[in-house]
Amino acid sequence: MRDFTFQAFQNLLENLKKQGYSSFTFQEYLKSKESITTQKWIILRHDVEERYEHALRFAQIQHQFGYKGTYFFRILPKSFQPEIVKQIAELGHEVGYHYDDLTECHGDYEKAIARFQKNLNTLRAIAPVQTICMDGSPLSKYDNKDLWKKYHYQDFGIIGEPYYDMNFDEFFYLTDTGRRWDGWKSSVRDKVPQQEEWFKQGLVFKTTQDIINAAHQGKLPHKIMFTFHPQRWTDNAFLWTKELVLQNVKNQVKRFLVKK
Repeated sequence: MRDFTFQAFQNLLENLKKQGYSSFTFQEYLKSKESITTQKWIILRHDVEERYEHALRFAQIQHQFGYKGTYFFRILPKSFQPEIVKQIAELGHEVGYHYDDLTECHGDYEKAIARFQKNLNTLRAIAPVQTICMDGSPLSKYDNKDLWKKYHYQDFGIIGEPYYDMNFDEFFYLTDTGRRWDGWKSSVRDKVPQQEEWFKQGLVFKTTQDIINAAHQGKLPHKIMFTFHPQRWTDNAFLWTKELVLQNVKNQVKRFLVKK
């Protein structure tokens, strides 16, 4: 079976469910982490940049398994679909803002924070939003997280940002950056310091099936944050091949940027 399809995603959730993993949204983690007694649990994070319909399919599949996810939406005129955001929220999933403002405003902090507020209000007109997550923008010289060197997201009613508010000493982190699960070395910004230590421990998975196999063998950590980019996942053969080719090109560029 091909990887990065909706079927592969469904198989992953089915096997995590069989292994006794519960799910919490990022917001639930922030508000209740001290009182959660479940031993095995996951946070299903989604960075939605385009192809919102793929995110909706993810949300529907998760709902079938009784899982709730966190969906961070980037707001671009060519791809923003408010009705799909609403449908995902109505399924019980968390809605957050996937902010890219410093990059889109070319490093102008005043314009960036104004854009941040505007886009946050756009999402809040659809669903409650209390969390945010930066867009990596690997081709930009600007790091969107740097916006918080001048401002404070708490002033906007935001309670958390994964790269600031997740304890990755307690949580294992798996991201499909680069359209592979072990692509963190070539990632420009979607990485955490603990990944080097996890690598030494053998906690490295290339494919979704590798993760499923590790779950069956009891080799997966009990607390995991997954990051998915739904536009990379599809059962459509043409779109699947197109994404594969484009991502391979992007990966070569990112490897060059990381080595600079």
